[in-house]
Amino acid sequence: MGMETPKTGEGLTFEKVWQMFQETAEQFKETDKKFSKLEGFFSSQWGKFVESLVEGDLINLLKDRNIILERTLTNAKFHYEGKEWEYDIVAVNSDEVVVIEVKTNLRVEDVKWFMEKLSLFRKVFKEYKDYKAYGAVAYLKVFEEADKYAYRQGLFVIKATGKSAVITNDKAFSPISF
Repeated sequence: MGMETPKTGEGLTFEKVWQMFQETAEQFKETDKKFSKLEGFFSSQWGKFVESLVEGDLINLLKDRNIILERTLTNAKFHYEGKEWEYDIVAVNSDEVVVIEVKTNLRVEDVKWFMEKLSLFRKVFKEYKDYKAYGAVAYLKVFEEADKYAYRQGLFVIKATGKSAVITNDKAFSPISF
């Protein structure tokens, strides 16, 4: 699909220029597709990295808040109303569960969306219906004071620090069970 230059002696016509323009436009479309795939790959890998930072310290972080975890599950997928959904991390002990949404960049709209998704948790994971359930949002970078908004919603707020993670809620914080 290479673009050929007109041979010497052949005059450039509108049709030839138009054809070259169309070929160039097609090449740009193909390049855009490749970059789009590459961007998606890097975004998903970055998201996995942030999730691993949070999960790596989660047991210790919640232990400091008197929630002693037994295990964590990552990428807990479920189907609801014909769509596939996912909770990034679900942390569990014998009677408590903490559901965590991890974002590289946390915004207020992400917190609102997570609150909606959180309201489905007991419906789709019936094995935890009698557990005390908490929510948490974790992030690398925060915008729009989304961390403060999440705090006011009763969510644990976890900041990935680059080496691990830290809960930013003060010690007086009392999470809301949903």
